[in-house]
Amino acid sequence: MSSERPLRVLVYSDDRTTRESVRLALGKRPTADLPELEYVECATEPAVIKTMDKGKIDLAILDGEAVPAGGLGIARQLKDEIFQCPPVLVITGRPQDAWLATWSRAEGAVSHPIDPIKLAEVVADLLRQRVAALPAITS
Repeated sequence: MSSERPLRVLVYSDDRTTRESVRLALGKRPTADLPELEYVECATEPAVIKTMDKGKIDLAILDGEAVPAGGLGIARQLKDEIFQCPPVLVITGRPQDAWLATWSRAEGAVSHPIDPIKLAEVVADLLRQRVAALPAITS
């Protein structure tokens, strides 16, 4: 798969250290069976909406603790408004908030503090599903 185009991952948080933690945890490739990742960072809700509306994002990772717009509400909005919305992973404030991820319609969730191994596992699963669905989505 290394000859395929990079997978574009949107990372949203108002906190640059959170965005950096996500990038560092995932690296260029979370697993050998997936193409490299290309990151698109967003620090505001309008930037997320604009970027997602343009398309060409394979996975959105949204910080549920971001302010003033949390990633959980943004995830739900994206799922409501974007036809064939790419998978969304939300970062919740604590493991007990996983039910909020379900409410937001996100396909994946991890909690703060970010566990690099858990994040890479969830991202790899979501991206494998996305790659498998891409021919159907683009045809």
